[in-house]
Amino acid sequence: MEKENFDIIIVGAGMAGVCAAIEAAENGLNVCMLDVSYGGGASGISGGVVYAGGGTSTQKEAGVEDSIDNMYRYLKQEVGNVVSDATIRKFCEESPGSIEWLKDKGIKFVGTVCPYKTSYPNDQFYLYYSGNEKSYPYKEEASPAPRGHRTFAKGLDSGKVLMETLLTYAKKLPNIDFRPLTRVTDLLITDGKVTGVKCRGVKNFNNPKHKRYATIGTNYGKYIKPLGKKMDEKSQQIWEQHAIDYEVTAKGVLLSAGGFIFNEEMLKQYGAKSQHVMPLGTVHDDGFGIQLGMKAGGAVDHMDVLSIWRFLSPPSDFIRGIAVDKKGQRILNEDLYGATFTKKMVNEHNGEGYLIMDREIWQDAKKNGPRESLSFQALMMRYLFTLGFYKANSIPELAKKVKLPVEEVTKTVNEYNNAIFTGRDEPMRKTPEAASPILRPPFYLINVSIKNSPAFPAPGLTLGGLKVNEETGQVVTASGESIEGLYAAGRSAVGICSNSYISGLSLADAMFSGRRAARHISDL
Repeated sequence: MEKENFDIIIVGAGMAGVCAAIEAAENGLNVCMLDVSYGGGASGISGGVVYAGGGTSTQKEAGVEDSIDNMYRYLKQEVGNVVSDATIRKFCEESPGSIEWLKDKGIKFVGTVCPYKTSYPNDQFYLYYSGNEKSYPYKEEASPAPRGHRTFAKGLDSGKVLMETLLTYAKKLPNIDFRPLTRVTDLLITDGKVTGVKCRGVKNFNNPKHKRYATIGTNYGKYIKPLGKKMDEKSQQIWEQHAIDYEVTAKGVLLSAGGFIFNEEMLKQYGAKSQHVMPLGTVHDDGFGIQLGMKAGGAVDHMDVLSIWRFLSPPSDFIRGIAVDKKGQRILNEDLYGATFTKKMVNEHNGEGYLIMDREIWQDAKKNGPRESLSFQALMMRYLFTLGFYKANSIPELAKKVKLPVEEVTKTVNEYNNAIFTGRDEPMRKTPEAASPILRPPFYLINVSIKNSPAFPAPGLTLGGLKVNEETGQVVTASGESIEGLYAAGRSAVGICSNSYISGLSLADAMFSGRRAARHISDL
């Protein structure tokens, strides 16, 4: 069997893997980067948003004031105890420099701040409040600052442009050997130390039919799982005809192969509430990297945690409504980030929710929604404004239409209105500018329950993974002992966003954790 030797082997060429490869190569290491597909992974079909703050050059361009301490105070609330305070602090301290590092690789960011609440800004804006910065209680501890740095590109191409730019940069470095269409079958372990990988792959492979099947599976598999699996099967059949087995050794192996949102058995095993969720990723987010680490003795954590997003905006006017559960009771502050809202709805309200608005809110939403939206958001709104709503001349009548308890819904709406009229903080402490009374008939209701529908999807991804030494990125055992030679990053590892997800935090964590591992291997 053919054997080769490098300084570092990287398994998976998404954001974590590519950033690690570049960092390692620029530190003088010979890098072997393996990917089961053509590179990019889930990052390549993401929104291309990098969460960064503390006074980045893009924030300064926009006239935004922020500091390391301010960013830390905010993120501490989001991250909790999933990683140490020291790791959160280090992530914040590195944040301004991370943006410069990406810019040096050819990534462009623009300091145009989005003035309205949105899940994702249109092409006029590339810096936005991508989390809970402006919402209660987060704003009580830290001054709000926009930190969602969207990669400059048109439409939905931000993630694609981000990863294509980084991959192009990486491929030009002479000490990076990028090998797409290569599957790692096992780790090489000698005397308890990980020394390399067994793999099966193809070399100098150029098959248009294979690439077509793989591209279709990547682009559409998240919407239609059976199609993604079918395309993957077809591409594998072609691949098997040309693949060979070989081994690669190195002083460090980094597992950066994504999460496991496409592995239904793992989702069931760890109790992740994934029913009706549109998987955000590719068919290769199957947990294999995590399983490799576990086989070597690595411990896992937060495996039951999913980030599921039911965004109430755009249109931004929708957050002026109130969301109730099946019992007619408020779920949570409607101006919170979609994943924060959904986490509460799934964990405490059985994933059921109903957004109630009056005529004024509805009309404003119809007027303002189109200018706030990109194409995929516009399609969703078209559905909601035509087929996806209920309408009635009174709150009791509206409640009856969807079989909600009339008295409780009426009480909830009245309490909300009275708080606004009397000048008191409304029960959920929604931002005052988003707190509009629900008074004018007809009244409208949208079912925001978690249902995976192409017209109104609820995307989700896994946040758990291998536990790592937070100083080195090494995979650790259940007893906390580092496994020599084995590292993990991105969604294959527990990281900054494994407790609470906000837009851009996964890509930022992937870059942070990938570069951390590369630096440690460089120092060996």
